[in-house]
Amino acid sequence: MTQPESFPISAIAPPLAGRAVASQRWSHLVFLHWRVDAALVAPFLPSGLVPDEHDGSSWVGLIPFVLDRATILGSPPIPYFGTFVEVNVRLYAIDARGRRGVVFVSLEASRLAAVLAARALFSLPYIWSRTHLSVASGEYRYTSTRHGDCSAHTEVVARPDSVAVVDDSLADFLTARWALFTSIRGRTVHLRNHHEPWPLYPAALVSIDDTLLAAAGFVGLADRSPDSVLYSPGVTTWFGRGN
Repeated sequence: MTQPESFPISAIAPPLAGRAVASQRWSHLVFLHWRVDAALVAPFLPSGLVPDEHDGSSWVGLIPFVLDRATILGSPPIPYFGTFVEVNVRLYAIDARGRRGVVFVSLEASRLAAVLAARALFSLPYIWSRTHLSVASGEYRYTSTRHGDCSAHTEVVARPDSVAVVDDSLADFLTARWALFTSIRGRTVHLRNHHEPWPLYPAALVSIDDTLLAAAGFVGLADRSPDSVLYSPGVTTWFGRGN
């Protein structure tokens, strides 16, 4: 599998084309990533995409965080329905034009209205789940269990370091992603986002009990330690129109 010539990775987001149509605050993110062979990722990508690779590997991410202050078309922040804990399983891909982006395999969220809206508008695989974050003694504990399927769950406990990550090409590859790809009515769509550079810190994974990766199709991945663990206090993100 040949990776096409792609846009360079940059920690600084290119500007959006036109006005932003929505915004969100992403806070207290824990980025867990595992190296995998690109051939394992390829079947999960929408049409016209190939796996993006770093250091000869593709990567699978499990990312829990808090989403809040969501706005749509210039609205004030949406109370309650625009605030929830999310846990997603994501991959990295490139299209024929060399554009890089994230592909979501699953996204757990505790607000049913947000789940239904994201599925209907953007065909994103959101799943209604009981999600929660607790913070104690410098450790972030995320939990998620799907409604109607308690076998699909996760518990991640991580402890961030206090020394920031600087000039790390792998960290940029995994986090400096300025678009997502999704398939809407059979067409692969590229949706841009923009935010300030990530403030990133290494983190220790205290514990993990996860079946979301296996449910997404990556059986056995959670049985080994992730190859990268990062933390970010967060950013505010703006979204452009799809193309």
